[in-house]
Amino acid sequence: MAEILMPQATAVWLIDNTTLSFDQIASFCGLHHLQVKGIADGDVAENMRGVDPIAGGVLTREEIRKGEEDPDYRLHVQESKIAHIPQPPRKGARYTPVVRRADKPDAIAWFIRNHPEVADPQISKLIGTTKTTINNVRNKEHWNSQNIKPVDPVTLGLCSQIELDEVIAKAASKRRKMEEERAASGEGPGLAPLEDTLAETPPAAEEDEKGAGDVSAADVFRNFES
Repeated sequence: MAEILMPQATAVWLIDNTTLSFDQIASFCGLHHLQVKGIADGDVAENMRGVDPIAGGVLTREEIRKGEEDPDYRLHVQESKIAHIPQPPRKGARYTPVVRRADKPDAIAWFIRNHPEVADPQISKLIGTTKTTINNVRNKEHWNSQNIKPVDPVTLGLCSQIELDEVIAKAASKRRKMEEERAASGEGPGLAPLEDTLAETPPAAEEDEKGAGDVSAADVFRNFES
């Protein structure tokens, strides 16, 4: 199975526009079926815009129809017609029109939210921004933080879909590693059992505290006589 670029966004589109099962979508997008269920329930990839795999040339309507008719059928990726189109090398920093420069923080927020595996230098080169701006958006220290909303850079006109797909594809292995580490870590540690907490208090210390609080009459008179 070939890797699908932007698998969660593709799954969003398939859930909204087809009657394919969660297992079929998970198999096609390289996701766990629980992730797909979470997307359908709104717990995962909330507010993410779906990506049409038909328009992207990775899936055909006939293939979707076969999957809808047979729940056991597994979709096959169509060989991309644009994957081998050479892109002219870019020289120097990308120039961004003045009217588009205010949109860069929104694109940065989109990367931070949906593709944390993409490195800061890759984001800088793709949309023509600086590492300082990226850090300010990430740390919510940007002067316009309250108005920043995640929007993908293609919609904003900061790059082409081919350029975005290329950057995400290069970082795909890093994303898989991050997801594996997150799955292996599981949930954070819970509270320690009450028995363990009580066991940490040495009995001797408890006896000393009790002894310090008990004063006999003989002790009082002895101190008075002295």
